[in-house]
Amino acid sequence: MESKTDITTVFLDIGNVLLTNGWAHESRQLAAEKFNLDFNDFNTRHAIVFETYELGKLTIDEYLDITVFNKPRNFTKEEFRQFMFTQSKPFPKMIELIKSLKERYGLKVVAVSNEARELNAYRIEEFELAKIIDFFVSSTYVHLRKPDVDIYKLALDMAHSKPEETLCIDDLCVFVEVAQSLGIKGICHSSYETTCAELQSLGFKTTS
Repeated sequence: MESKTDITTVFLDIGNVLLTNGWAHESRQLAAEKFNLDFNDFNTRHAIVFETYELGKLTIDEYLDITVFNKPRNFTKEEFRQFMFTQSKPFPKMIELIKSLKERYGLKVVAVSNEARELNAYRIEEFELAKIIDFFVSSTYVHLRKPDVDIYKLALDMAHSKPEETLCIDDLCVFVEVAQSLGIKGICHSSYETTCAELQSLGFKTTS
């Protein structure tokens, strides 16, 4: 185990870092095309309720009742749910990077993410994220949602980590900035290559 950095803990976003986003605009457009939905109506309803869904205050069935099944459809909720789940795809290089850094430096890896319960559970199991992530501070479990600073404070408490020993990796720079306001180091992830370069500047070795 190498130790050339003062960072002991990594706060890691899931969507657009380890995996594609769980239920992004593009996926909703594809759903509208596949299931012959009025996209504007569907997307408007989604925008109204999705934050509540991500905060764990709606089940996936309740979300779909409001956004899709507000009228009779010629498909089932199960068909629509399966379509939602299959939109998630992995970024293997990023998954392998985090796995290797965790093993090499003995890092504590914590997911700090805005994810709805059923999508989050599916993604954790399907892509075996528990093998590289110690625990999940997901909005659906803790009823806090980025950019609320309290989700980072809670993650620090749960990890028993000091801000100056913690690194946040997120694809949304505003979320990184909120974490940095607490003294947490930050990387705004845009690609595997740029994140590797920033990790190297922090003292991590990202190649074997």
